[in-house]
Amino acid sequence: MNTIKSKASGSGAIAIHGLGLLGAMLLTGCAALPAVPTRPMLYDFGPASVAPAPAGRRAALPALVLADVEAPGLPDGSSAVLYRLAYADARQLHPYSHARWSQPPAQLLQQQLREQIGRRRAVLKADDGAAQSRGATRSGHLLLRVELEEFSHLFNSPTQSAGVVRLRATMVERTPTGESLRGQRVFIMQKPARSTDAAGGVAALAEASTQLASELAEWVEQVESTPH
Repeated sequence: MNTIKSKASGSGAIAIHGLGLLGAMLLTGCAALPAVPTRPMLYDFGPASVAPAPAGRRAALPALVLADVEAPGLPDGSSAVLYRLAYADARQLHPYSHARWSQPPAQLLQQQLREQIGRRRAVLKADDGAAQSRGATRSGHLLLRVELEEFSHLFNSPTQSAGVVRLRATMVERTPTGESLRGQRVFIMQKPARSTDAAGGVAALAEASTQLASELAEWVEQVESTPH
């Protein structure tokens, strides 16, 4: 009887030990599973808040063709929210890990330009059917080209930062012999960030883009009214 009991006790101990090993293996397996990736936050410039211009003023200004905004100063097609550490190496761009623009910055800026310039006139795309039917891409009509050269959250120190937007605007007039330059200007806008994270940089960049687009719209009117 004692032998049988000893064997039974030994079998029970082995079973308990086996269950313990199985539990440890399961826990180890769970720990080895890859962590669920954090979904990046998506940002844009916020809802449009531009009020429509009076119909009389809009009708008094001719339509303007706005070419697609190009971004030679940014990674091609990237929607990353970028920042620079000016106090360490201002030449290096860094992407925020968990923040993305809903569209590439060039497209967001183009929407902002259309809204601001559209307060004063009709804004057409170069490949728009309306532009073709109205002859807006033919001689005597103005074409605006914009190149986005800088669009980043710039840190001057670990505690001070700003959203910086720089673009080059070129206004040309279509003529029978080609394009005639009417004006070119580099716009730079910088707005302080309220926080030193992606959300603060995004808000500062959106604010800078809105003000810059408004200034560019005024410049377009000045160029158009200047005799040439």
